[in-house]
Parts: sequence; structure tokens; C-alpha cells
Amino acid sequence: MEIEFKFHLNGKECSVKTDPRRPLLEVLREDLALTGSKYGCGEGQCRACTVLIDGSPAPSCVTAVSTVQNRQVQTIEGLAEDGRLHPVQQAFIDEDAMQCGYCVPGMILTATGLLNRNSNPSRGEIIEAMNGNLCRCCGYGNIVKAVEHAARLVKERSSR
Repeated sequence: MEIEFKFHLNGKECSVKTDPRRPLLEVLREDLALTGSKYGCGEGQCRACTVLIDGSPAPSCVTAVSTVQNRQVQTIEGLAEDGRLHPVQQAFIDEDAMQCGYCVPGMILTATGLLNRNSNPSRGEIIEAMNGNLCRCCGYGNIVKAVEHAARLVKERSSR
């Protein structure tokens, strides 16, 4: 049975009619053509599919579309504003925090969620927050540097 679900997606109202049990990731990729969130494990373990729901990271592969009714969903496609990369996106480029790039959207959204909660995290807090995201290329050192760099960029932007 299909039901209509309404939510805000990347700052805009969105409506989709679908089975309420479908994973949000499937709806994003197949129905809404937003392919930035990646299918990795399908079990919420690798976090390649991470999106922000009401500002907090969530694995979209195990999140039923029904749970985002009337909520804010942000994908990697909606992170940049007015043609300007988000500080976390810019920091990942500046610190060469990617190799194959498959995990990067999930990493960036997890880091953004962290900085939403804590604009000045310690290295230990960064490692703890990013711990659930897997990078098959093992680029963790540069990823941590990128999140530290992003925290500085966020601080600079907010002080302007």
C-alpha cells in the first residue's frame, strides 16, 4: 500500500507516494534522483548512506521513509549554499580527505552533524563521532584533519 509522505528535503518541501517500509536511501536514489548518498552495506554499519535528519546523522539504508514525515532531511546535494561549498566539504578538499570517494558523502554529513552539535570538538570527540563511518581506503588520518579544519572554517564564517 502506498502512502504519501511529506518532508523537507534540502530545504524544500518534498512529497513522495510510496510504501512506508521502503528505506529512505532507496527513495532518495530511485524516486528523487539524489544519488550522493551511497549504498554500502544495507545494514547501517558502514554509514556510506548517511543523511542528516533534523540536523543529526542517520543511516538512510535502515531508516524507513515513514519516519521522516514532517521532518528535515539533508543530503550531500543540499549542503552547499549559493554555489559555495559547506565548510566541511571545503575542508575535505583542502586536506585531501578522500581517495576513492565512496564514503565521502557519509563522512561529510556525519562531520556536519557533529559540528551542528559541537562547533569546537576535541580530536577525541571527532574520532568518536566519525567512528561508525567506514573508509575502505583507510584515509582516516586526513579525515580527522579535515574535520578539525572544518571546525576552524565554521568558526571563521560565524565570526564574519
